[in-house]
Amino acid sequence: MSLLARLTLISDTEPDPEDFLASSLAVIFPDDVANQHGDHNNSLLYTSPHLPKPLPISLADPKGDEDRKLFSHFLWNSSLQLAELVEAGTLGLDSSSPDDVSDAVSDEVNGGKEEGGPDQVPKPQRIRTEQQKLAAPTSEFNIAGLSTIELGAGTALPSIMSALLGARRVAVTDYPSPEVLETLRKNVTTLTQPQFSPTGRIVAALDKETHTSYEKKNIAVKRGIEVQGHGWGELSGSWEQENQHAFDRVFAADCLWMPWQHENLRTSISWFLGKDAGARAWVVAGFHTGRENMRGFFEQETLRKHDLVIERIWERDCNGVDREWDWDRKDGITERKRWLAIAVLKRDLEG
Repeated sequence: MSLLARLTLISDTEPDPEDFLASSLAVIFPDDVANQHGDHNNSLLYTSPHLPKPLPISLADPKGDEDRKLFSHFLWNSSLQLAELVEAGTLGLDSSSPDDVSDAVSDEVNGGKEEGGPDQVPKPQRIRTEQQKLAAPTSEFNIAGLSTIELGAGTALPSIMSALLGARRVAVTDYPSPEVLETLRKNVTTLTQPQFSPTGRIVAALDKETHTSYEKKNIAVKRGIEVQGHGWGELSGSWEQENQHAFDRVFAADCLWMPWQHENLRTSISWFLGKDAGARAWVVAGFHTGRENMRGFFEQETLRKHDLVIERIWERDCNGVDREWDWDRKDGITERKRWLAIAVLKRDLEG
């Protein structure tokens, strides 16, 4: 199933000619894939077959030019992918199941040759083998009972999914823009409710101190689900000081497109990630600004300076096809919009 199949655009205003053009691009350019979704005039409906109700997602309207240039007022494909991984891992779904892979994907894995030929493995078996070689096991994305923090959260979809599926603590952070944080608090408070959870309950509960405007009676418990402003690499604040190495999982979705921020992002990941052997950071990133702009984050020696190493890294396209991570791969503009890098980082316990 396509990564974008769960999204529906909900227009809050009358459409203009640009909206009609945007909606027809997929017909004009069938190989082009949207990698950012919605805006403050067009909210989104996220529908998962594993949740009891669709999730209505609002998007921010940053007022300052510098805030808008950070593009947190869109939902990016990296967030969609990380949310699906969390859902599949926690609910015990098999994200590499052949039943979920289209014939087009099957043909790509089999090199376009006829199934049953002399050198061909039956398509479903071949697909499963390729997925298992490259991707981390789906079960490793289980967040039940764990504490999570998301950096550069934007719409916070992976964090919302974590709260709905049983994380014991969920921290959602983004740069301290009033409009961005207000929308984050609205989304988190509205959507981390029992009626959206497949179990009908929320293990963590909303933090009274960080959700004053949206507080709900009898569910506000300190440090359950919280929204905080955090600039990457800025660790002197009281909240940062209180939460050093406090989280089992660190999320970073579509945070690598600014190479000048890579060092600050590594610093924040290492600061918040737990020190034990089971702690992991999940980094999912698009190539929309070019591979050369995002790949430097994964330089092994630089990561080791922050007590981090890559456990696994691979690439996945919008139809669920996996391929090896390649430092120098050259994709055209249209092709690179289809792909994401997915990385699992852990502590460098041998360094």
